[in-house]
Amino acid sequence: MKIGILGSGVVAQTLAAGFLKYGHDVMVGTSNASKLKDFQDKNPKTKTGTFAETVAFGNTIVLAVKGTAAEEIVNSISNGLNGKTIIDTTNPIDNKPPVNGVIQYFTKMNESLMERLQRIAPQANFVKCFNSVGSTFMVNPQFPGGKPTMFICGNSDAARKEVTGILDAFGWETSDLGKAEAAGSIESLCMLWCIPGMTTGDWTHAFKMLKL
Repeated sequence: MKIGILGSGVVAQTLAAGFLKYGHDVMVGTSNASKLKDFQDKNPKTKTGTFAETVAFGNTIVLAVKGTAAEEIVNSISNGLNGKTIIDTTNPIDNKPPVNGVIQYFTKMNESLMERLQRIAPQANFVKCFNSVGSTFMVNPQFPGGKPTMFICGNSDAARKEVTGILDAFGWETSDLGKAEAAGSIESLCMLWCIPGMTTGDWTHAFKMLKL
């Protein structure tokens, strides 16, 4: 697969390394190439480019930017996203400080950032994924209780199936929650995931769906 990753932070670099590990062709899009120098030195097969170049390169796109920048970035490259699967790792985290360990969101209770992005690029196939765990565990997580669960949603059945295949390769169990309306619930899991870290310094956990 040709994977275009938008962003240059730790999530973008972690997922880029994961896709490279499994033999995919990867380009990372950034507005500041200097942020990727060390990563490229360690991963010389990685290509870099602008956001537009990266979208043109990738058959599948990973959106791994700050939530506060996501709408502007998607708007700037929306036409290039048509028909492509967009793995949306973003959360609508506000710049306001946490309150008793609870991070603040700029979205309202009955909306999600992913739904906003889907409206900006209606022909793109957004799938919410990788937003409810720390970057350390995104690729091949190892927990005593077995594979953790990654919750996903999106309007395209084919795109969700594609992302499920990626999660299988990356060592996850997938819980497919259906269409884009589920994105708000999945995004809220980031709030829950962060509370132990914010209050006790414990960031070494993931969610698990248990079934009878």
